[in-house]
Amino acid sequence: MPPPDILLEEYPAPGVVVLRLNRPEVLNALNLDLRLQLAESFDRLDGDDAVRTIVLAGGARAFCAGADLNEYVDATPTDIVARDMGRLWDAIARCRKPVIAAVRGHALGGGCELAMHADILLAADTASFGQPEVLLGLMPGGGATQRLTRAVGKFKAMKLLLAGDRIPADQACAMGLVSEIVPDAELEAYALDLAGRLARGPRLAQQFIKEAVIESMNTSLAQGLAFERKSFQLLFDTEDKRRGIRARLEKTAAVFDR
Repeated sequence: MPPPDILLEEYPAPGVVVLRLNRPEVLNALNLDLRLQLAESFDRLDGDDAVRTIVLAGGARAFCAGADLNEYVDATPTDIVARDMGRLWDAIARCRKPVIAAVRGHALGGGCELAMHADILLAADTASFGQPEVLLGLMPGGGATQRLTRAVGKFKAMKLLLAGDRIPADQACAMGLVSEIVPDAELEAYALDLAGRLARGPRLAQQFIKEAVIESMNTSLAQGLAFERKSFQLLFDTEDKRRGIRARLEKTAAVFDR
């Protein structure tokens, strides 16, 4: 298990796991150890059939304030290449389970990029977001130029990326970066309730939905529609489909395969 001063794992409900960043002294900044542990945790949880939904959380002051600059100040290009950061980010991006980010406080730089790797991004009303790498003479390296642009469009993304602005949760939600805003004191309970609902849902249908949405960002409309149709057709051979339709016809609650 990861050391508790770096990353905590909590199991608050059947099928739900909370990964909590826990470096409060540096606002949960991402050092290499934490990045490695996140990748390892996502790989392991993705392969665990008992895990249905993952909630990614931080602390009250910060979800994650970005990269740990102590590791960057004297780093050379070869040092950064050797870290193989794409592999570590990909471990999160390729997770087949629904991932919910519950953001309180700052989500900046790599922290904002980490939140954007989730499938559902819930924000406390006190949260803030931004990509301030340009203010350090750098640019995002964890996907913001791609994911942020897809989420909010070219012009809003360019403003955030080029100016390094920090924006509050309501503005982030209005531009499409955030799924929903929840009062700070209620955010994690709300995220856990949603995670529990997803954990009780049809596993394969959720996986296919996630794959199809991600496919839509990487292919043409025609290819995405073909992918969706094939996935839709395959679900007709699942017990969950039969249970779901029978329950709807009988006006009862569906209980899907665990």
